[in-house]
Amino acid sequence: MESTVTVDPSGDRPTKRPGYGQLLRTPKAWTFLLPGFAARLPFAMLTISLVLLVQHTTGSYGVAGAVAAVAGVSMALLAPQAGKLADRFGQRAVLVPGVLLHSAAVALLTVLALTGAPLWTLFAAAVPTGASVPQIGPMVRSRWAARLGDTPLAGTAAAFESVTDELTFVLGPVIATALCTGVHPAAGLAAEGALSLLGGLLFAAQRSTQPEVTPRPAPGAATAGASRSALSVTGVRVLAVAFLGIGTVFGGLQVSLTAFAEEAGHPGMNGLLYGVFAAGNTLAGIVYGVVAWSAPPQRRLLVGYAALAVTASTLWAMPSLAPLAVAGLLTGLCVAPALITGYTLIDSLVPPGARTESFTWLTGAVALGQAGAVTASGALADAFGARAGFAVPLGGTVLALVVLVALRSRLVPRPGGAGRGPVASGGTGRGIGHRTPAAVD
Repeated sequence: MESTVTVDPSGDRPTKRPGYGQLLRTPKAWTFLLPGFAARLPFAMLTISLVLLVQHTTGSYGVAGAVAAVAGVSMALLAPQAGKLADRFGQRAVLVPGVLLHSAAVALLTVLALTGAPLWTLFAAAVPTGASVPQIGPMVRSRWAARLGDTPLAGTAAAFESVTDELTFVLGPVIATALCTGVHPAAGLAAEGALSLLGGLLFAAQRSTQPEVTPRPAPGAATAGASRSALSVTGVRVLAVAFLGIGTVFGGLQVSLTAFAEEAGHPGMNGLLYGVFAAGNTLAGIVYGVVAWSAPPQRRLLVGYAALAVTASTLWAMPSLAPLAVAGLLTGLCVAPALITGYTLIDSLVPPGARTESFTWLTGAVALGQAGAVTASGALADAFGARAGFAVPLGGTVLALVVLVALRSRLVPRPGGAGRGPVASGGTGRGIGHRTPAAVD
């Protein structure tokens, strides 16, 4: 699909929204897309690989979920700082040492798990493992934004990146599960570390597409705003809560589907079940990305998120694998629209110099929600059975929807409400360093 037709806001003439084909013909796009895909695939492999390895060595989903949760929380708290450094010093300067640290931490955690080391050592090793996860997705989004600016292709790029994210969530858990169950319990984590290292270094080598760094303020200049985080923007915080809820869906399903399949006597089906859910994400993302929507993105986010909360609320009631797969597919169909719209809204809320950090906060929120859900679902599955674990995505999405509805006005940037610095001080916190907002959706 090359484009769709919508009506120009003036009502005078139709305009075309560029399609994926036109986007992929952007000069030098493939130089960062291919290594970027290889480097971001491990992100979707890490949690399930940790859960399967630690559950194999300890016999407990609760312990496995807790170790994975420590890694997820570490990523959620520290990865945005890496994004901020990438905006300031450049992606390569942050990414190269990051992937080296991550591969070493993964290797250490694998050895500790296989040798029966004390549990506290697993938790300790999970901290650098999660904190050093390469933030390739936000970096790719920043490269698109740097190359496309506020052109119509920017909205298509946001959709394309969400489709790519969903594709990794289709392939990642399936590959990790196949390796852990068919080769060796540690094979999934070993592959995650190797792909992160190879893909990350190849991606870092693409210097020509790297966004320009944000210049450091001159000595004596006003720096109060520049030192603030992108999280100081209320709209970014609201989106982070929404993405936190989406993370509970990812984490809750990864553990609960694994436990449900094992209870049903078909442990090898967990990868397929999660793949069906993620395939729904991908299909919805492909379609959503080429439709020229007339409704504003804030409204679409609310409607899409309400649908996600409803579908996630049905998972616990499914009696067997087949209806659970259908419910998972419907839930997956509702995830991608929320992700795409949320990432698109970022461009109207923050300036170019804070994009990588902002995208990383959203990615980190997903990881944090996933980490909490893995822990809670694992504990519930151990105590009450696999079906109880599905209460976690139910609660996470409903609570996030309440926040979205209550604070929906904070997702609309105020034109001229902030200065042009990287993070402007003062005001209401609704926007930072805006240029005039331009619709990219």
